[in-house]
Order: sequence, then C-alpha cells, then structure tokens
Amino acid sequence: QVQLVESGGGLVQAGGSLRLSCAASGGTFSTYDMGWFRQAPGKEREFVAVITRSGSFRNYRDDVKGRFTISRDNAKNTIYLQMNSLKPEDTAVYYCNDNTGHRWAWGQGTQVTVSS
Repeated sequence: QVQLVESGGGLVQAGGSLRLSCAASGGTFSTYDMGWFRQAPGKEREFVAVITRSGSFRNYRDDVKGRFTISRDNAKNTIYLQMNSLKPEDTAVYYCNDNTGHRWAWGQGTQVTVSS
C-alpha cells in the first residue's frame, strides 16, 4: 500500500513562494496521474493541480493558474508543487494523491499559511 508523505509547507508572507514535495513509500505512483489538493479550515478538500504520468499534461484550478506549477520526478517517486505569488486565500493544508483523490489513504498533509 502506497503511503504518501507531504512536506515543504510553512508560514510565508503574501507574495512569497514555497515548494511542496510529496513522496511515496511502499510502492510507486509513476504509473498514475497525480494531483495536489488542499483543505482550508471549515471548507471541503478541493482540487489544486494535476499532472499526467509522463508529465506531458498539467492542469490547474483557475485561481492558481500562472502562480503554481506541478511537476514530478518518477525516478524519485516524488511530485512537487511550486507555489509563487502566494495569497492569504492559499492558506490550507495541502495533500497529494492520484488525480481522483481516491486511490490511496490521505497523508498528513503539509500546512501552508500565507500572512497578509
């Protein structure tokens, strides 16, 4: 069973940047389309970005387009989320999973807090 471990979150001022990582243990996700998701306090978990297994196609929610970039390194069994020009509304716990969000148990996530 794949276990997902997210890291790289933190506290940053508006306009700042963070790079999140998601590593898999107990298996590989190189054959799956992968996604990043986030959950803000009191809100449902929502889709942020998706990348196909080869990395050839990526898609984002509208409010992060042009600011966030998803990437992957299948040799390292890791996906990344580069987040630039962060806004307070990006504050949330960020998670990774397959593109549906249903294939594996959610990891602990990584907290991103953007101060204004």
